[in-house]
Parts: sequence; structure tokens; C-alpha cells
Amino acid sequence: MNDRAPVADLAQPTHLSALAPRYRAIRAATEALAAPLSAEDCAIQSMPDASPVKWHLAHTSWFFETFVLEPHVPGYRVYDAAFRMLFNSYYNAVGDKHPRPQRGLLSRPSLDAIRGYRAHVDAAMDTLLARTGSASRLGALIELGLNHEQQHQELILTDVKHLLSRNPLKPAYALAQTADAAAGAPPLEWVEFREGLVEIGHDGSGFAFDNETPRHRQYLEAFALASRPVTNAEYAAFIADGGYRRPELWLSEGWDWVNANGIAAPLYWEDSSGGARQFTLHGMRPFDAHAPACHVSLFEADAYARWAGARLPTEAEWEVAAATVPVEGRFSEDGALHPSPARRDRAPLAQLFGDVWEWTQSAYAPYPGFRPAAGAIGEYNGKFMCNQYVLRGGSCATPRMHIRATYRNFFPATARWQFSGFRLARDS
Repeated sequence: MNDRAPVADLAQPTHLSALAPRYRAIRAATEALAAPLSAEDCAIQSMPDASPVKWHLAHTSWFFETFVLEPHVPGYRVYDAAFRMLFNSYYNAVGDKHPRPQRGLLSRPSLDAIRGYRAHVDAAMDTLLARTGSASRLGALIELGLNHEQQHQELILTDVKHLLSRNPLKPAYALAQTADAAAGAPPLEWVEFREGLVEIGHDGSGFAFDNETPRHRQYLEAFALASRPVTNAEYAAFIADGGYRRPELWLSEGWDWVNANGIAAPLYWEDSSGGARQFTLHGMRPFDAHAPACHVSLFEADAYARWAGARLPTEAEWEVAAATVPVEGRFSEDGALHPSPARRDRAPLAQLFGDVWEWTQSAYAPYPGFRPAAGAIGEYNGKFMCNQYVLRGGSCATPRMHIRATYRNFFPATARWQFSGFRLARDS
């Protein structure tokens, strides 16, 4: 979910009027995420990979204005011509872009002006969605915009968490919910899968981003998958055993990255022992030893797996396992906004969905037969299929309706500010 909008199958038939309630609900959910924040909170950019909340609010409206309203609504009045450049993310075919690392310098337009922009776009979209009848290509484009906005809802939470963590006051984004009775994570067990020819990728029913297609066959050797993600306590044992000081556990680039940046623990851990506190969207909170380890890079996950005598799963292995369980878990709607211990009643495979994204060892690459869509809307996927790795399953910051077993998220190997964890795999 890396400040981008993958492309859906634009041939999906859809009735415009049926999209109206979904459009309003998703747009309202974005506003609700920004509601606890001040104008100052919404304007700051804490690092080049993150964006100000104000920019997210504007860019998601920019998407609908640029790709839906301007081309498809005769006489549509653009809110502000300057916004075409200010809130373009990476679409070179659309025109110039404001540099991503400098989004935090946009003190103007104001937050009020951005909300005016959203209201302007929403009013035009309401009129468009009042149409009756089928408009398959336009409806699929709107559905793409809605899924794009849900991606930015997650980015708002992860970017705000990083922003507030840079503040020495360690302020909370939201009040913590009443915690459930403390319970240890279930013992780690191994779930076996036979070798064989499998199919992975989206089957064409419902919405999917184009990077989930085409569905294709792949041969898998027999493997075993851990019954739950690695926990904080287990990761703390890796640290205590000198995991960050043992070059034999690390990929070469990862070892250089750890040493160049002084990395000694996951992001937001207060100390390397893992025994004290960690920063959350609810401020500094007691360290939960039984919750999934979170905010780790691909390099850290891979090093831990080597230390544990295991490996990371491939994305095909993960998807085959996920196809055997329902999409249920802790998502953004639950309000916890932090991973919780695996439930013992979810055996044999717990937390495949929700709580933390799970790193795989698979490079983010096109599936066999993949072809990007024509035009600017298809600019996204192909050009980003380089130097990134796939994560699966969603997190506690992901909207529940947004995730599915075939969903492919991706980030560079050093990324840690997302809710990224991992589970182990091994050869059978």
C-alpha cells in the first residue's frame, strides 16, 4: 500500500447507483480518521516515505476528479487547476508532480481548503452516482478509486503513527480501548501442505487489482507453515542472542543497512530487550510479549527465520494456506489499531488475516501473462515491479472489506513503518 493505486479489471460491469452508499461510507471513513487530528498534525511530513494527512485527503479526491469527473462529466468545473500538480502522486502521463519528500512544505492550501475540495468532488460524484443503468467501465473505475481510498486510509494511520512517534511527548492518536483479559499466544505448531500443482491469483469474481492477475498454475514442493506469526517474546529472544550482531544471519545488503542505521530492534520498541514499552497509536503502552512482532523489515524477518532454523514463506505458499481459512481477524474497524495475541480458537492457522501484514520471501514481480492497462490509469503496476517484496494478509490498520487471500501488498526490504510482521515456513 505504498502511496499508489493498482489497476482493477476495468471491464467489470457495475451499476452506478449501487455504488453511491459505498462511496459515501468510504469517504466518510477517511474523514473520521482525520477527525482526531489538528490542522498542525495534518500538515507535517515525518519522513520522505510518509505523507501528510492533508495530502492524503486531497490526493484521494484528486483521483476521482482526474480520472472520473473530468473525463466523464460534461461541463465539470475543476476545483483548482493548481491541484492537478500538487496532489498528483506518480502519474507521469497526467503531468507534473510536486516532489514527494516535499509534501510537508505545502502549508497552503489550508486544511479547510482541502475539505472544501473534498466537498466539491463529493457533490459532483453524488450527481454522477444518481444515474441509473449500467456503465461497466465507469463503474469499475469508481470502484478502483474507492479501493485506492481505502489504501490511503491505512496510510493515514501508519503515517500518523510515525509522525507522532517523532514527537518527544509521545502523544496518542486515540484513546486505547479496554483490553481483553491477558492471554498467552498459543504454542507455535506446524501445518503441513502436500506438494502439487496449485492455482494462485484472483479468479475474476468481484474486485481485484491487476497485480493479483492473471490466475495461473504453479508447482509447490511440500512445505509447512507456522500456525501463527512470530511473537514479540520470540523476537526478543533473537535480540538477546545477539541476532543484530551476527553477520551470518543476515543478507549482505541487510547487514549493511543494520550497521549503517544503528538498527537494534523493531521500530517503536523503546529498548532492545523488548521488556519495557513500545509506541502505539494509543501512545506509549506496556510491551505485550504475546502479540505478533511488528514494524520489522524484510531483512529483520529473514534474519530471524535463519536464526530459528526456518525461512519465510513464498507468496504462493501463503496464498494456498490462506485459501483454507475465512477472511477474519482484527482490522481497522475494530479500533484496536495495534496487533493482539493470536486467539487459541483459530487453530490450526491463526492470524493469517489482520493484525500484521506478513512478509514473504517473494520478490514483487508480474504474474505470467500480466499486462498493465492502457493509459495513465495503468501506469502504476509494471513500473513498480522491481526491488520490492510481497506482503500478505492485511493488518490492524487495514479496512476489513479491502482484503482477500489474493491481495498483494509490497514494500522495499527496509520498510518498517507499516504494520509488518511475519510467520515462519519450512520445507517438509
